[in-house]
Amino acid sequence: MAALTRELVEKMGFCSLGENVNISDKASFYGAARISLGNNVRIDDYCTLSAGDGGINIGNYVHISVYASLIGAEKITLSDFSGLSARVSIYSSSDDYSGSFMTNPTVPNIYTGAKHLQVRIGKHVIVGSGCVILPGVTLEDGVAVGALSLVTKSCKEFGIYAGNPARRIAERKRDLLVLEQQLIVCKVTTG
Repeated sequence: MAALTRELVEKMGFCSLGENVNISDKASFYGAARISLGNNVRIDDYCTLSAGDGGINIGNYVHISVYASLIGAEKITLSDFSGLSARVSIYSSSDDYSGSFMTNPTVPNIYTGAKHLQVRIGKHVIVGSGCVILPGVTLEDGVAVGALSLVTKSCKEFGIYAGNPARRIAERKRDLLVLEQQLIVCKVTTG
C-alpha cells in the first residue's frame, strides 16, 4: 500500500487529524471537513469515506481494511481499537424500499423516504469481511461480527454475532482489556 505523506493528508482538510495516520493514496474521501481522524489510524486501498452532515469520527488505533465504505448523512463513529475487515459497508442512510417513495440521490429529498440514523462502533469491535451495517445500529464495546453478516439491529457488548440477519452466537473474551491497559502504560513510559 502506497501511503500519502503527512503534508498531503493535511491538505485534504480533515476536521481533525491525529498523529501516525496512514492513508492509502487509493482511498477516497468526500466531505473531509466533516471527518475526524484520531492517532494511529490506518485506512487501506480503495476505501470510501463519504461524510454527510453528521460526519465521521474515527478514534485511536483504528484500522479500516481494503474496499471498506462508510457512507451516509448521519454520524458514523468508530471508537478506539476498532477494526473493519475488507469490504465492510457501513450506512447511516438508507432509501425506503417499500415503493411508497422514490429512491436514489438524484431525486429531490421531498420525494424520497430515506432514513438517516447514527451508527456507532464501540471500542474493541471487530467487523468481519463483507459485513453490512445498516442505519441506527450500535455495536457496543467488544462486539465481534462474523464475516458476511448483515447487521440490522444493535449488538450488546462482548457478544459474537453472525448471520443474515446477525444474531448473538457466543460470548467474547475480555482479555483484550488487560492488553489495552498494558499498551497505554507502555506508551506513557516510553514516551
